Amino acid sequence: MSEQQSEYLTSLGQQAKQASYALANLTGQQKQQLLSAIAEQLKVDADKIVAANSQDVAQAKQNGLNDAMIDRLLLDHPRLAAVIADIDNVINLADPVGTELESQLLDNGLRLSRRRVPLGVIGVIYEARPNVTVDIAVLALKTGNAVILRGGKETLQSNLAISSSIRQAVVAQGLPADVVQLIANPDRALVSGLLKLDRYVDMIVPRGGQNLQRLCAEQATIPVILGGIGICHLYVDSAANLSQSVAVIINAKVQRPTVCNALDTVLVHQSVASELLAELFAALQAQQVKIYACAATLALAAQLSVTVEQADSDTYGQEWLGLSLNIRIVDDISAAVAHIRQYSSGHSEGILTDSLQASAQFINEVDSAAVYVNASTRFTDGGQFGLGAEVAVSTQKLHARGPMGLEALTTYKWIGVGDYTPRS
Repeated sequence: MSEQQSEYLTSLGQQAKQASYALANLTGQQKQQLLSAIAEQLKVDADKIVAANSQDVAQAKQNGLNDAMIDRLLLDHPRLAAVIADIDNVINLADPVGTELESQLLDNGLRLSRRRVPLGVIGVIYEARPNVTVDIAVLALKTGNAVILRGGKETLQSNLAISSSIRQAVVAQGLPADVVQLIANPDRALVSGLLKLDRYVDMIVPRGGQNLQRLCAEQATIPVILGGIGICHLYVDSAANLSQSVAVIINAKVQRPTVCNALDTVLVHQSVASELLAELFAALQAQQVKIYACAATLALAAQLSVTVEQADSDTYGQEWLGLSLNIRIVDDISAAVAHIRQYSSGHSEGILTDSLQASAQFINEVDSAAVYVNASTRFTDGGQFGLGAEVAVSTQKLHARGPMGLEALTTYKWIGVGDYTPRS
């Protein structure tokens, strides 16, 4: 990283830290007004934002990006309207800042409490999703945090347009524009520099693939929230309702296959494999899903004249982000859990069963951020969980886990109130 780039990042950090102080005394009503102003400005600038996104999409196609990446990148008028509508969801959520987690009067007369406070400055590194620019900014401001955003080069024009609208709304509310800043230079050296800006940035959230997650884990001198990689499983138990199970599997796979909570592997109890797969193969073929299968599944597919490919450790460890799916027949629930423990990214897993005993065993033994009984993995989402827009989906265990909403962007401080009380 050049000296000029280092000075640029330091300036961003200083500006963000100073701007964050302006948020400290905002009331809940003032924050609501701020978010409403952002929503209105995004509506006013919708044509400009969609036009900027069209430039990014055209460039992505010219550069040969795959369909999954282009789908993530696309921000047309309906999608932008949905993003703006999510701001209203966040406005209506209770503001966690200032709430007391506990309070007690000590024997020495000191009233001691823990109070939620903003983290301060959050750095977010993300790739081909321009909606993240809105989601992160809104959640950060709702919780009194300044934010430094670094989107991927493939979303540069979209992010520039969106951040410009947000900053315009912020200034109109009498706040410093630098509570939301975007690193517009696509040079990857600036990512490494941001990861070491610990004097000013309090938390890093990477939203991207495994390489980005690993880079942040290895290079950051700031606490990092890891996650966003979904290798998700559904296990069809011997006591499952098979027809209803097929519907859930199809939903989890095809409703939006390019996202991290989409299904990657189906595990099937051997006692119901023949009956289930006859129906499932037909449903998957109708949706043009490419199937990767274990040896036992390959044999069943051959009997039904269904074209499948051999699954192996590489495909089982693959986050597909598209219309591909692994199918593996297992002996029992313990074998299913063992498979999940080996290949899961810790994101979302589910069991399809009418057995209370099997569901309890699965919940207890599967250690992922979200575990479902008779439900699609597609529910792992901040909006679906009632959190409003989400910062990320954390697959780690400290501070935050699963979809991260408002509370995940706060910490707490101890407040001690005495009567000129000395320590004896």
